Amino acid sequence: MLGAIETLILAFTIGLTGALAPGPTLVATINSSLQRGWTVGPKVAAGHALAEVLIFLLIVEGLAAVAEEQTDIVAAVGGSALILFGLLTLKGSKTATMKISPEGATSNPYLAGALTSAANPYFWIWWLSVGSALVLAELREGLVLAMIFMIGHWGADFGWYTLVSTSLDRGRTLLSETNYRRTLALCGGFLVLFGAHYLTGAWSG
Repeated sequence: MLGAIETLILAFTIGLTGALAPGPTLVATINSSLQRGWTVGPKVAAGHALAEVLIFLLIVEGLAAVAEEQTDIVAAVGGSALILFGLLTLKGSKTATMKISPEGATSNPYLAGALTSAANPYFWIWWLSVGSALVLAELREGLVLAMIFMIGHWGADFGWYTLVSTSLDRGRTLLSETNYRRTLALCGGFLVLFGAHYLTGAWSG
């Protein structure tokens, strides 16, 4: 039980660092929320999750057998990518902003979530490095833990996008720009520290 709870918390925290980052999915949520209300957030998150379900299945069915023989390489790539994304998040937090524009809202928020995810290079780079490494690490302990990791990851997405759409529906932003940047900086710092811990644990094991 403890392992499951730890996995859930870890997945939620790491997922939150990605959800908070400025990108097309966040922009789609903001733009559509201004026109269609708070329900846009969970709908966009659902479309985003659908794209990740397909990736999860590919990892489980396609990469697991190969990665089983290359655990050191997977750990090195995953840990290094965590540190790199953390540093990029720290750098980006200095100028990050939640752009609010009523133009360009997609009529179907589910489709917006899926398409903005699939069209985002960051999304693929993250899943080919950090995401796949973490899922494979949990998969070695069993399919249930890997699924719990995904649930925690999606919890961060649904929680954040719903908060954003709800706050905009009520006519106010959820965070001031200063606090938003501070939150991103904390997320970046967490990624760097966890990446270093991940690398140390993998190599010492």
